Amino acid sequence: MASERSFEDHDERAGAEIVHGAEECYQHSIQLLEELGFPKGVLPLQNLEECGRVRATGFVWMKQKAPSQHFFTGTNTLVSYAIEVTAYVEKFKMKKMTGIKSKQLLLWVPIVEMSIEDLGHNKIYFKTPMGIGRSFPTTAFLTDEEKHKDMACTIMK
Repeated sequence: MASERSFEDHDERAGAEIVHGAEECYQHSIQLLEELGFPKGVLPLQNLEECGRVRATGFVWMKQKAPSQHFFTGTNTLVSYAIEVTAYVEKFKMKKMTGIKSKQLLLWVPIVEMSIEDLGHNKIYFKTPMGIGRSFPTTAFLTDEEKHKDMACTIMK
């Protein structure tokens, strides 16, 4: 079984662009989120060691040194990230996600998809394997840098 998994991983990652190191991975993940249309704070992974992307299939992965948790104050949600987070990506969507769970009441619920589907791009929709989901304002996932930029644009108007 382990050899099958290794073959699947290798096949799924064939032709990947791979970066290593905390700073390079951070920059890679931020560029990816910007390219896909997501706020930079939606995947606050810590101590990244490796990031990869297969442009032909949209498969991406991010490995961090240890599992982590992040509390999103804008949504009042605790989210857990495994050592490796994977997804298939396209503009405004991450699907077949692995390695992300959200605490809902007393249960940890896997998140398998996130997308921005409204015309104004004001909400991010998160979906569980059961097809149940919730949406939150994109502003809840802005980094401090994005908040200042957004505030400056609002003041200029």
